[in-house]
Amino acid sequence: MSNSKGLVKTFGFFSAFLLVVGSMIGSGVFKKSAPMMNELGDPRWVLAAWLIAGLISLLGALTNAEVAGLIAEPGGQYAYFKRMYGKTFAFIYGWSMMSVVQTATAASVAYVFAESLNTIHALPRLPESLEAIELGVFTPFANSGVKGVTILVLLALTAINYVGVKFGGLVLKIFSTSVISCIVLIILFSIFLSDGSVENAGTPAAGFTYPSKTGFFGAMFAAMMSAFWAYEGWNTVGFLGGEIKNPYRNIPRALTFGTMFVIVLYLLVNLAYMYVLPAQDFINIHKAGDKIAAVEAVRSFLGYGGMMFILILILMSTFNSTNTTIMGAPRIYYAMANDGLFFKKIGETHPKYHTPARALLIQGIWSSVLVLSGSFDQLTDMLIFAAFIFYGAGAFGVFVLRRKLREVPRPYKVFGYPYIPAIFVVFCAILVVISIMERPREAVIGLSLILSGIPVYFWMRYKYSHKHRS
Repeated sequence: MSNSKGLVKTFGFFSAFLLVVGSMIGSGVFKKSAPMMNELGDPRWVLAAWLIAGLISLLGALTNAEVAGLIAEPGGQYAYFKRMYGKTFAFIYGWSMMSVVQTATAASVAYVFAESLNTIHALPRLPESLEAIELGVFTPFANSGVKGVTILVLLALTAINYVGVKFGGLVLKIFSTSVISCIVLIILFSIFLSDGSVENAGTPAAGFTYPSKTGFFGAMFAAMMSAFWAYEGWNTVGFLGGEIKNPYRNIPRALTFGTMFVIVLYLLVNLAYMYVLPAQDFINIHKAGDKIAAVEAVRSFLGYGGMMFILILILMSTFNSTNTTIMGAPRIYYAMANDGLFFKKIGETHPKYHTPARALLIQGIWSSVLVLSGSFDQLTDMLIFAAFIFYGAGAFGVFVLRRKLREVPRPYKVFGYPYIPAIFVVFCAILVVISIMERPREAVIGLSLILSGIPVYFWMRYKYSHKHRS
């Protein structure tokens, strides 16, 4: 492999827009309404949680857009942090993406794909004696059929992106446009074919009490955390900064319009669910444990065919979301290696396909290990906590770069500076603090995984400097 030719600029604005949208639309929009209703008990407050989480994500995207228009390099946020705070902080970010955030995200969303496929047709499984094998605290062969398909999806999409970003981009275009079209159909079917009522969307569940110990505040926080999982991924487009045409213009536009589009789509489809089903039905769906709100809403008026339609839609959206995660994140590890902060070979591109091939392979293998460990679901509980540490740092970096790169022209400046970035930074800080208070165990584990990169960083720096001295 060689890095002589480097990465190829393949994506235009529409592809970048679909990357933003496709990165966000995974399983959350179909699954999270029921747990959110279980927390808040009132459709109006659930819609408010979706809107607030969306607007906060938009503030982050608008803020990020200024930096993306200033620094359009492979690795996205990694390249931004390197300019803002130096290589140490940038490496910790990249390490976090590889060790847990991006790899666990890919594993988790691909697992939802396999679960949905298993619902349509039971997947073959290993004998019970093999599935019961324990390796320490792990049972790697438990639920073997779903895990096997999950790994196959991860490796297949890794292979597709290995042979060229244009093939990953083709998957992105086909599946993103299909998913958007199907969600629009759900909205239209719910309004014109169901026996729903506007009253359903405005009536709280009878006799509801907040399950959170802190009442409405804790319930709203929990609901918003679910919504943030559905909005997660809006910054993926920056990872492919080296492969987007006219990146200084197209990345900010894709971030802004893509996030706004998803907010509107999420609000409309959730309103459609709530038009069809009353609040209590959502709570019952959540308590059942094995049901999905979107599936039950459409099945209520379209029967078995509606259920299959939604399950196939979930298959498409999770497949596409897994693809966008696999496509973007290796550019971080590629950039780290080219800075001498990771294994040198990972910083090389394939001589024929011009992709960060080894970075893709490492990511695919580690994601598959997380699937076998069965621990990725626990890891995803910490994703939002970890993500908002870096989202906040990225937004604060706008202030840093306004001082460091004062004279550099900016194709895009964040609307409402300094208030918009400041509001987003404050919110990120509040969310991190509340996460530590509400979920201390997950916060400690998340911080430990993030900080575990520090000894690796100093070892890589020592190895790099020692090699150059000799």
